[in-house]
Amino acid sequence: MSSSAPLLSGTIEPDEEAPSFPKGKIGASSRPSEPVVLVPGTTAHSSNTATGIGNAEEGGIRGILKASSHPMSLLFLYFFRSAAIAVYVLCGLFTDNYVLSIVVVVVLLSLDFWNTRNVAGRTLVGLRYWNEVDEEGESSWVFESRDPSRPANVIDAKMFWIALYSYPIGWLALLIVSLLKFNVSFLPIVLLALVFNLSNLLGFTYADRDAQKRWANGIAASGNLMGFGLGGIGGQLVGGMVKNSLGRMLG
Repeated sequence: MSSSAPLLSGTIEPDEEAPSFPKGKIGASSRPSEPVVLVPGTTAHSSNTATGIGNAEEGGIRGILKASSHPMSLLFLYFFRSAAIAVYVLCGLFTDNYVLSIVVVVVLLSLDFWNTRNVAGRTLVGLRYWNEVDEEGESSWVFESRDPSRPANVIDAKMFWIALYSYPIGWLALLIVSLLKFNVSFLPIVLLALVFNLSNLLGFTYADRDAQKRWANGIAASGNLMGFGLGGIGGQLVGGMVKNSLGRMLG
């Protein structure tokens, strides 16, 4: 019996090689790209864009209130003052009732006067003032100030003094306009607003000077200048010099 030839003879040849594909990043620059961090609710942007948006959000009224230590006091300080001027200027567009306009403006001015003297001044700059009448009928100013070891917030103090000086200038401009237009009907309201605003301006100016004098007197009494304790005759000499120089500057 003859042997049959094998069904498959020879070796099995491999299939054709698969075409090779280029590897790597086509068209990519040699500089490595910065990683992008995605936050839920946002889209991917460059770091410069994100920084610009952050700076824009921190600026303006929102940034000021965020940096303030007493944002509600600061907000109501500007609200009452701005509302009084806005109602005075725009009341003719909404109503012809003269009495109603006068009452609203007077109420806003009164609220602003009380809030500035008793709330905003105490919380924002640590100052307060009032007037007392003694038994002989003589009136005198009384001032209160915060402990110098607890200074006021820089934003609060800056915005407080801006409000105290800017709004009287606005009412003075309205007074000039009323005189030029011979509009004497609202002239008493403008004069009342100037009295309220200037009273607070003078009161807090004198309260601030009184606080600085107390600070100078405290340094003179303790002989402590810039944190350096000076006792004996040296402390008295330095304290006297500081007291006299600051007394001349502050009047």
